[in-house]
Amino acid sequence: MDSFKFSNGEVLENVNVEYMTFGNPKYENDVISNVIVYCHGSLGNFTSVKKIFPLLGEGDAFDENKYFFISISALGSPGSCSPSSTNLKNKFPIYSIEDVVNFQKQFLAEKFNINHVLGIIGNSMGGFIALTSAILYPDFADFIMPGVSSYKVAGHDYILSKFVNEIITSDENYEKGIECDSLARTLKIASLAEFNFGLSKEALREMPKEELSREFEEFGEESSFLDIYDVKYCNEACMNYDVEDDLDKITAKTLIISCIQDPHFPPELDGIPMSEMIEGSEIIIMDSQLGHLCFNELESISDELNAFMDEFGG
Repeated sequence: MDSFKFSNGEVLENVNVEYMTFGNPKYENDVISNVIVYCHGSLGNFTSVKKIFPLLGEGDAFDENKYFFISISALGSPGSCSPSSTNLKNKFPIYSIEDVVNFQKQFLAEKFNINHVLGIIGNSMGGFIALTSAILYPDFADFIMPGVSSYKVAGHDYILSKFVNEIITSDENYEKGIECDSLARTLKIASLAEFNFGLSKEALREMPKEELSREFEEFGEESSFLDIYDVKYCNEACMNYDVEDDLDKITAKTLIISCIQDPHFPPELDGIPMSEMIEGSEIIIMDSQLGHLCFNELESISDELNAFMDEFGG
């Protein structure tokens, strides 16, 4: 995009947007009318849409002959405009989930002339994006599907985010904005703080200690593919997310997907209260030892997803 204006007034020029499309576009007045947008979780990118791939076949909930999918790497993701990809590092404009929504919406309008979509599916932070989009722009999407997500970051999740921030900013080299071994080590420690919040407590407990230690180490090593400034900015955007007081503005048909074993957003604290605050919403509560990663098992709720998507036949 030629430029993007953040909610704090700052503007970046020549803004990159990474995305992929697939499916069968259908047109009304020369505009694609059957678009479903997929929104990834924090530190993910457009490839996260692979979570729905098992449900793309004929007759499946997300039959790609019925729908046209657009998956976008969000503002802050290194494939799109981010602290690392712009090389602005800690001089990158502070952004919010609202900015992430507006970045996506502007791109869809400029690239595809799309000002209305059939639906928005999002897991984790992607759920934040779906909910915020439906609040800010009630007529933008016919349906939203926030999964393993919430209407605010609070309690243990807020403290976890603060802890990650404390680790990152404790490194005296962070403010210098230059890559070094010290920052790589700090990023690894910050990443390891998140380890306990993926798989369920049951899955972790059942792992032999040798396997658990190996998984822990491999999880930390994956931080080498991340950038500490991307992590810090994304973490801060999520940490300040709270749309509780605006849920009554949502008019899009809403399907909430929660997981009993989700360490981040357990149904009793997040999904169920959210379903009660969004008029006419539906909720599916998965039972999966993958916990917060249960979107990798969406085929286990294929019948429920089919029933919801019947209303949106494409």
